[in-house]
Amino acid sequence: MSISDLFDSGFQKRNQDHFAAIVRVAMSDGVITDEERAFLDRLARNLDISENDYKEISKNYAAHPINPPTSYDARLERLFDLARMVYADNIKGDDQVVLLEKLCIGLGFKSDNAKYVVDKALTLVDQDVDGDTFAEEIKNMNR
Repeated sequence: MSISDLFDSGFQKRNQDHFAAIVRVAMSDGVITDEERAFLDRLARNLDISENDYKEISKNYAAHPINPPTSYDARLERLFDLARMVYADNIKGDDQVVLLEKLCIGLGFKSDNAKYVVDKALTLVDQDVDGDTFAEEIKNMNR
C-alpha cells in the first residue's frame, strides 16, 4: 500500500466519520426531514461519500466515532464549509438554520453562542468572504 493510499483511506474515513456525526445530529429528534435529507445528500457528494457508504452510515451512524476537530481553526474551517453548503442552494430556511446550530454545537461551540455564531457565519457567507476572512471575523465577533 502506497503512502497516497494510506492518506486517501484516512481522509475518506475521516469524511465518513464527519458525515456520520452530522447524520447523528440530524437524527437527534428521531427523524430526518426532507430538508435535512437534501442537506445530507449534498454533504455526501461534497465529502465523496459513495451511495453504499451513505446507506450504511445512515443505518448505522452510531457505530462511527464522533471526532470533532480538536483545533479552533479546524472547527472554523468546518463551520465555513457547512455554512456555505446551507447557503449554496438558497436552502437557508428555519430548519436548516436550526440544523446548522446543532452542528455548530457538535463542532464544539458553546450552546449559548451557537445561534450568534451561525447568524454571523451565514452573514459572512452571504458577503462571499474567503475562509481566512471568515475565520478572523468569527474569532473577533465579540470585540
